[in-house]
Amino acid sequence: MLTDHDIYLFKEGNHGRLYEKMGCRLAARDGVAGAEFALWAPNARSVSVIGEFNGWDPDAHPLAARRDGSGIWEGFVPGVARGQSYKYRIRSRHGGYEIDKADPFGVFAEVPPQTASRAWSLEYQWSDGDWMVNRRARNALGAPMSIYEVHLGSWRRGDGDRFLSYRETAHQLAEYVRETGFTHVELLPVTEHPFYGSWGYQTTGYFAPTARYGTPQDFMYLVDTLHQHGIGVILDWVPSHFPNDAHGLAFFDGTALFEHADPKQGYHPEWKSYIFNYGRHEVRAFLLSSGLYWLNEYHLDGLRVDAVASMLYLDYGRQPGEWIPNAYGGKENLDAIHFLRTLNEAVYRDHPDVQVMAEESTAWPMVSRPVYLGGLGFGLKWNMGWMHDTLKYMSQDPVYRKYHHDRLTFSIWYAFTENFVLPLSHDEVVHGKSSLVNKMPGDTWRQFANLRALYGYMWSHPGKKLLFMGGEFGQRREWAHDGGLEWWVLQYPEHSGMRNWIGDLNRVYREERALHEIDFDQSGFEWIDAADAEGSVIAYLRRSRGGETVVVVCNFTPIPRPNYVLGVPAGGFWRELLNSDAPLYGGSGVGNYGGVEAAPVPAHGRMHSITLALPPLGVMFLKREG
Repeated sequence: MLTDHDIYLFKEGNHGRLYEKMGCRLAARDGVAGAEFALWAPNARSVSVIGEFNGWDPDAHPLAARRDGSGIWEGFVPGVARGQSYKYRIRSRHGGYEIDKADPFGVFAEVPPQTASRAWSLEYQWSDGDWMVNRRARNALGAPMSIYEVHLGSWRRGDGDRFLSYRETAHQLAEYVRETGFTHVELLPVTEHPFYGSWGYQTTGYFAPTARYGTPQDFMYLVDTLHQHGIGVILDWVPSHFPNDAHGLAFFDGTALFEHADPKQGYHPEWKSYIFNYGRHEVRAFLLSSGLYWLNEYHLDGLRVDAVASMLYLDYGRQPGEWIPNAYGGKENLDAIHFLRTLNEAVYRDHPDVQVMAEESTAWPMVSRPVYLGGLGFGLKWNMGWMHDTLKYMSQDPVYRKYHHDRLTFSIWYAFTENFVLPLSHDEVVHGKSSLVNKMPGDTWRQFANLRALYGYMWSHPGKKLLFMGGEFGQRREWAHDGGLEWWVLQYPEHSGMRNWIGDLNRVYREERALHEIDFDQSGFEWIDAADAEGSVIAYLRRSRGGETVVVVCNFTPIPRPNYVLGVPAGGFWRELLNSDAPLYGGSGVGNYGGVEAAPVPAHGRMHSITLALPPLGVMFLKREG
């Protein structure tokens, strides 16, 4: 039951565990089995529970309004059994509005296109104790983080092109991710959504994993299995907007309850969805509870917060005159800023061993800096500038790349202003943008060599890594949510070679502390040569805290360079850790027979140098032995 303290925190906007008190909770009263219900609908004239247990009769089980001004209706309904479907019949005080709504706090739903909630409980016997005890080191900013972004409905399909269940996916995904070396999986939103084609970004069930793939316990099993294989799980979460489906949050009790009443504030013109009213304390508590719920109940290792820019700016996606300034005349959404800071403080207070990541596409300062320093409090931020510049550069024919050399080098100027993730996400391979390999210029060999070079550059650049599924083996077709990936192309050497390359990149990235330990400070990176625009070559050092050093050199032309002199920090033998042109990866085999000896010949401001055979469209990692 809701206590006075619950109501106080709810009305204050700081309640982070509302899901324990609101919605449907299976229970018994005076020896009678049933369920407790609690719903926020302050502008309702009456609320009743309808469902399988009462023949959907709106007069059978009315709820009572609390007398504390909270707007919460509550009551006990006998005879409710686990798995039964239900909704709320809401009669508004305004205009005779009457509608049946799904439970905003429902933990399970009917399989779409059905829209009712289902009475459920969340008991589960977890087996990921070792992971949970030790995950702080795995999720730390100094740890290797190579994220495999997955849309569950289209990663793989079962017989007859059916969806795989959470449990069917669990072992297949865990084994594949471990085989390819990724450290984490990021799931496109699994929160319940009526339109499959929204990929989960039009959420109606903020506490329910989609029933398309199974029960809440089935989703727990997926997370549990990944953890047992040493793989972290991040959830894409959407507190920025919600759809206008009649059974959802929109116009919930006959008024703009979760959204703003004025469409200049409450309606998103690009996505045709509603924007949360972050100035309403109860709405902030609802979203805060949702974010913490997935971490508390599902053992998730982090949240990727979608569309943060759309939350921060009142004029996002709007023309002059289509938005309302804040109290100071500015375009910043002060209420959203307050919510994001509150969310991040709560998450890191309760779960200091997870990460919250912002998909934020502007130059908003201090996104991944602590709230007490004036930041938004995120742990990581997607580096959209790096992504756009790099893909623009790589799409150029190599003959023109020398004129765009600054697109490669510019990212280091701001690389340490935030804790960045380098994303090549689902957004880059849909809606006519082409697959990653098809963005690359040239014939088939050059396209795949270019993509291997891009990945080598990405994996050695400061910042954590994220790659959308299919990119790891160079899928030709754009991603399509209505079918599985083109797994059959792995029979071809260029595709299997690409997957071998990703596997080895991930292995060396994890093994070499220099490649991941200092991602967010200048001390972990140093240019050797950033000025060879004519040759479209860049070379740099990555360093660990202990002084371990990896040299990276990238040749972005198809011209082999057999006597390329490069300054290095010390003499001795420099072993080739990786070469993207190796035949194992589909390359031509230009290399240095395992490594080169440094000579006491000055170059690039250093006292020693190595003379390399640079492969065409190739990236090499080298490390001094001894």
